[in-house]
Amino acid sequence: MLAVRDGRDRAAFGALFDHYAPRLKAMAIRGGATPALAEDIVQDVMLTIWRKAAQYDPARAPVSAWIFRIARNRQIDIARRSRRPEPEALDNAPEPASGDAGAGDILGLEQEAEALGRALLALTPEQRAVIERAYLGDLTHSEIHAETGLPLGTIKSRIRLGLDRLRHELKDLRS
Repeated sequence: MLAVRDGRDRAAFGALFDHYAPRLKAMAIRGGATPALAEDIVQDVMLTIWRKAAQYDPARAPVSAWIFRIARNRQIDIARRSRRPEPEALDNAPEPASGDAGAGDILGLEQEAEALGRALLALTPEQRAVIERAYLGDLTHSEIHAETGLPLGTIKSRIRLGLDRLRHELKDLRS
């Protein structure tokens, strides 16, 4: 690893890859990944190791711990991304023949959008910024952390508190 870090040694990286790739794949499969996904994780982890080799510090951790930590974090990111709720399927029913029913639907959607806009304004600026990144920007917590530098716990708390506030503000829309 030191040869990769200090000299960008491709042969040393090849040896590192040959040694760790099967172990990383086995770890990913034990963690619930399919073999194809496990191979993707291994490729991504090894690419990250090559790109971030300069960050490796043998005084802080052995190379195996550093590599397996990268793999574990990557697998967690993938699992979180896959657990995101999918939007509900849209009903592809034909539009009503009269223009009034369509106008009523459009008016209802506009009113809901206005209510959501007002509810978002009721949030603290910090909560609103994190919720917009997570739900409108479709960013993971890790991506928000990378953009803002906020701790993951703070990001999660702001999202949770903001969503609770939005539920309270929009409770009248449900009825």
